Amino acid sequence: MSLKNLSVKKIPRFLKDKFNNKRIIRYYKLFEKSFTVKNSFLVGVSGGPDSLALAFLTKIYSLKNKINCKYFIVDHKLRDSSTNEAKKVKKILKKLHIKSEILIWKGKKPLNNIQSIARKKRYALLFSKCKKFKIKNLILGHHIEDKIENFFIRMVRGSGLKGLVSLEKKTKINEINLIRPLLDFKKKDLRFISSHVFNFFVEDPANKNIKYMRIRIRKLMTELQNDGLDKNKLSLTIRNLKSSNQAITYYVQENKR
Repeated sequence: MSLKNLSVKKIPRFLKDKFNNKRIIRYYKLFEKSFTVKNSFLVGVSGGPDSLALAFLTKIYSLKNKINCKYFIVDHKLRDSSTNEAKKVKKILKKLHIKSEILIWKGKKPLNNIQSIARKKRYALLFSKCKKFKIKNLILGHHIEDKIENFFIRMVRGSGLKGLVSLEKKTKINEINLIRPLLDFKKKDLRFISSHVFNFFVEDPANKNIKYMRIRIRKLMTELQNDGLDKNKLSLTIRNLKSSNQAITYYVQENKR
């Protein structure tokens, strides 16, 4: 695959150069197989390696398929450096001709349950932009480790079958399609894309703070991986559980008729 095959009049030379790598092309093919959106979409960007990789892949996809897409960076204002980081991410994206806008979470910040509340605020800001531009598809950069982390977190909380498989590639919320096309990608693959394409990504210090359950789960996963945990097999287990949940839901609905 080559960008020469894209049926567009103007493609930034810098974008072509960054795509000229066998490993990047392989990742794009995997992405394109998973991502089948045919209408306008909005991409949430944090500045981490996963969301920057998503920005690049969706940009290529939008050019190839002549689809309108918009990019938004959320500044949660939870760290003193967050505003400068958001501005830097915007500048980095601009170099690839990816126009973006910074959304700011204003108001008093919570002292407890910060990550959960921040996630809800982030979604609210992005949903608001979707409604403003009448866009039905919101694209986020969750990857395979996020899916596994979510599985363990829900297990700790005593979730049932539906909760354990809750992180899906496509979910509909308030008439907006929440799409996660990177759920088959590993974090290290997305780091490679971001490093190769942008030579940059933000390292959130909160990702090392063990006061958050997600980070403790992440640490546990690393230890289990050293003892032989296979992420691909665990991901397969989650998919099998999802199929079981779908089957149960189907027969429950059938018996209601």
